[in-house]
Amino acid sequence: MSAAPDVLPAKNETVFIVDDDLSFLRSLGRMLTGAGYRVCGFASATELLKNLEPEAIGCVVADLQMPGIDGLELQEALGRSRNPLPVVFLTGQGDIPSTVRAMRGGAEDFLMKMAGKEEILQAVERALGRARGEREEREARLHWRKRFQLLSDRELEVLKEVVQGKMNKQIAEKLNITERTVKLHRTTLTRKLNVFSVAELTRLVADAKLFEE
Repeated sequence: MSAAPDVLPAKNETVFIVDDDLSFLRSLGRMLTGAGYRVCGFASATELLKNLEPEAIGCVVADLQMPGIDGLELQEALGRSRNPLPVVFLTGQGDIPSTVRAMRGGAEDFLMKMAGKEEILQAVERALGRARGEREEREARLHWRKRFQLLSDRELEVLKEVVQGKMNKQIAEKLNITERTVKLHRTTLTRKLNVFSVAELTRLVADAKLFEE
């Protein structure tokens, strides 16, 4: 069976490899390049974090035990960033506590370096697929946050009550305005957003995490 991925990698996607074993770094890079992936290698996590562009698209394949920032610390640093790329661990010295910590931290997979080519490629493709989905979610969230910025402060207050299932009368009492004013604000905000269903508004507000602290 061919080890090539079922879906050809997007041209703008990169597999970032991090390993202080330069021989393995080069070997893995050749394998992934041969499978059609764009590859960028780093000998340390510090080097990757220093050079990683905020809008980089792809995933990270990292060793676990490295001098300085190790693989788990790299995973945590990526998770705190604006662009938390999925991580596949590929290590020669794994243990159960590290595996558990990595998977709880959201690692896509945790493999030994002796893993077969097919298994490694499948893990990389899953990580890239996940990266695509998460990126789309972030872009959609940003889009709707910008749309919500079109609303006035009062319209946002009304919207917050609407998505909580409040009736016009309840909103009017809460905000100390008339029901007619509530209706006007609802009409205006739905027109600005071009969304007229309460269910859809509720979903978009939740997706954008608009009212979360």
